[in-house]
Amino acid sequence: MTANNTTHIDPELQSTEEQAAKIKALRDMVLSAEKTIQGAKAMLLQLEGKKKTGRPRKVDLDTVDGTVVEGTFDGQIMIGTDGRQYPVPANYASKSKLVEGDMLKLTITDRGAFLYKQVGPIDRNHAIAVVTQDENGNYYVIADGKPFRVLLASITYFRAMPGDEVAIVTSQDPDATWAAIENVIQKGARDDWQSALTKATEENESINTWKKDLKDAKPKEDSFVHSNDTFTSEDTHTLDDWVRDMEEIEKEIKQSAS
Repeated sequence: MTANNTTHIDPELQSTEEQAAKIKALRDMVLSAEKTIQGAKAMLLQLEGKKKTGRPRKVDLDTVDGTVVEGTFDGQIMIGTDGRQYPVPANYASKSKLVEGDMLKLTITDRGAFLYKQVGPIDRNHAIAVVTQDENGNYYVIADGKPFRVLLASITYFRAMPGDEVAIVTSQDPDATWAAIENVIQKGARDDWQSALTKATEENESINTWKKDLKDAKPKEDSFVHSNDTFTSEDTHTLDDWVRDMEEIEKEIKQSAS
């Protein structure tokens, strides 16, 4: 009687090995196809005379689907017309030289991406300023005796250092507190930037306190207009003239301090 030496293979094990082989074959096919596609794209770009830069393409926000919110840039974030606060990438704000008060349009895509577009630039002032830094590490630029906050990303982007002379842009609003750096003019132009920041901060606080006191001051009792009082059109301009005089005095104080 002849012995049977036939080896029996477990059908389940054989099925697992076949499946693994098929998966490997499919992966190899996918990798080969991807390489073929990449090579074809490179040839197509070469034939069309285009260079592969690897930079993301600009997106036309008017054609992107999603939720649209408009708002005002406050120097760091966007305050939406819906009253909510929306984060603005510091790198985008710095490179775009956004100014406090600029109108922005935010498109929140279906995938959750935030895409910003400047839709209403505010009126701007251009000035020469000196970069400074306080004890907390916050960066300021001093222009005409007034300190303005600047984003750390703007300092990093232009590689600015305390004491450097820079060109800045600010809002024409006299109460603006933020500035955008346009360029570095001269490295290490000022050695006394620390004392300059202290002086500008103290003077700015003094002016703000003076403004607040004027705003909070209550008029005298006899200054109210009663129904039987004679009220001329000339009186309507008195307060406006007084406010303009105060603004001129404030401007002269800043100029003499700079």
